[in-house]
Amino acid sequence: MTTKTETLNFNADVSRLLDIVANALYTNHDVFLRELISNAADACDRLRYDAIAKPDLTKDNPDFRIHIYKEENTRTLTVIDNGIGMNHDELVENLGTIAKSGTAALMEQMKDEKDPLKLIGQFGVGFYASYMVADKVTVVSRKAGDKQAWVWESDGRTGFTIREATKDETKTLDGERGTAITLHIKDEGCEFLIDEKVKQTIETYSDHIDIKIFQNTPADTGKGEGKPINSASAIWMRSKNEITPEQYTEFYKHISHGFDEPLMTSHWRAEGKIEFNALLFIPTMRPWDLYDPGRKNTMRLYVRRVFISDDLEGLTYPWLRFVRGVIDSADLPLNISRESLQFNPVINKIRSSMTRRILSDLDKLSRDDPPAFFTFWGQFGPAIKEGLYDAAEHREALFKICRFFSTHDEGDKFVSLENYVSRMKEDQKDIYYISGENMNMLKNSPQIEGFKSRGLEVLFLTDTIDDFWLQQVHDFQGKTFKSVTKGDIDLADDQADENEEKDTDDSNCGKLIEELKTLLREDIEDVRISKRLTDSPVCLVAPESGVDMHMERVLKVHQKYQGNIKPVLEINTGHMLIKKLAELAEKDPANDDMKEAGLLLLDQARIIQGQPLSNPAAFAQRMASFMERGLG
Repeated sequence: MTTKTETLNFNADVSRLLDIVANALYTNHDVFLRELISNAADACDRLRYDAIAKPDLTKDNPDFRIHIYKEENTRTLTVIDNGIGMNHDELVENLGTIAKSGTAALMEQMKDEKDPLKLIGQFGVGFYASYMVADKVTVVSRKAGDKQAWVWESDGRTGFTIREATKDETKTLDGERGTAITLHIKDEGCEFLIDEKVKQTIETYSDHIDIKIFQNTPADTGKGEGKPINSASAIWMRSKNEITPEQYTEFYKHISHGFDEPLMTSHWRAEGKIEFNALLFIPTMRPWDLYDPGRKNTMRLYVRRVFISDDLEGLTYPWLRFVRGVIDSADLPLNISRESLQFNPVINKIRSSMTRRILSDLDKLSRDDPPAFFTFWGQFGPAIKEGLYDAAEHREALFKICRFFSTHDEGDKFVSLENYVSRMKEDQKDIYYISGENMNMLKNSPQIEGFKSRGLEVLFLTDTIDDFWLQQVHDFQGKTFKSVTKGDIDLADDQADENEEKDTDDSNCGKLIEELKTLLREDIEDVRISKRLTDSPVCLVAPESGVDMHMERVLKVHQKYQGNIKPVLEINTGHMLIKKLAELAEKDPANDDMKEAGLLLLDQARIIQGQPLSNPAAFAQRMASFMERGLG
């Protein structure tokens, strides 16, 4: 019998990934077997779910299992599962392309990465890890319920072929369905032709798999030969006392397909109105697509140990999309569709209970192991703060774990809002903050000068989400959040530092303010004497009724905001430059130097604020003219 063979090329991203796997991961060979067993277990899980509605899919072979065996004569290692299998199109899609948005950018990043293993760990090597030990891979697969089996084959370099399987090739499968992956082992992987090495790898990395793994052929198992190598029990159903840290780590790697270790493990059983078992992990490394709008949740949902879905919308909040793990419910119906399941009220109760537990455990981590918590916050803090915007019911718990930089300790350490409130001045009613993208610019902002001189702490908010949750959240423990770059803040003299000498004379600035208002009327709303400046001559702030200036910039970038609110120019009457300009305004307000200086002041304030200049060429010309006269 002859069959038509198709020859196809790999997706470009797959080609790059294969090159990196083959050349960068040779020191960690065991990974390939862990990945293939994980994929085989997933295939069994998916068929187990489909068989709820279509029992005929498994009637010929109801016991799910995985077989791994070697052939010394042909130097091959074969991994077989009797899971859901793949048809022609699924083989092409699953083994020939990487269908994830953002993959091209990741592959580009990998080219220059000193340790590609870390980046690949964020992506997941999966099936392609086979080429760490094999110079050719043959896949025979038949989808459950189909009559035709297919053969996929590739050397991992020149593309792949796909054709209909012969009867003899179909005999490789375990019954009438599933997948058999045969690796033609190259010299670098010859240790995996030794039974004891394979057994040791399975025991180390895959003992938690709740599908029985046999180290022989399906035919041998059918004759009653051989015992499963693994314990084949769901790890999340076992007592915590029975599980070692290493077993938790390997299960985390199984469900994440990553190389990092979990930063935090949370394992418990919920009892009461709803019952479920949960085993959740916080990764150490941030997923590469954490902020990709197309990223889906990765929590696995089981119902009485039957796998249901790993991307069920509504099972976790979007701001916890980095959490990995398993939820196994006893209260959900097995025969419900995935589409209907997301609207089941039990899902909302599970999500709420799970969220409370995660936030409670993170709060405990912050107190028991600050370095580990700060590692977490540095990786996932911006995502967590999204919850302040859209999860009001968890806001109090979220505030316990939220951390910020501030003027306290020169902004080099994280502080909590509770810490901030405990250090507030006796009569202080507001929690002061300043937002922006660049920490160094914020630290040197003229708007915080008066606060620092009076010992008033200011939070530095550098994440884009900060500007949005602050529109929803107005206070913490009765203390109002107040931007230091908005409105006319009154820093009372009785809050001033005892050693601060007040060297201002506002009485002679009336004419200067009048002239500046007239000169700059097209660009600013008002000119006023500043209560927040101590060292700088000027600064810009938003009017009390307007949008904070950084928030306005964010809205223009992300939401095409068309507003154009004019800022307020504040002047420091204690600064020598302002004093001299006030004198000049009194003597000769029509002086050209007065006008040029006023325009330079506005441009200076814009530069400090990080705003673009309306006319850079005119600014440069003005500055050159002033420098020329000053040097003359």
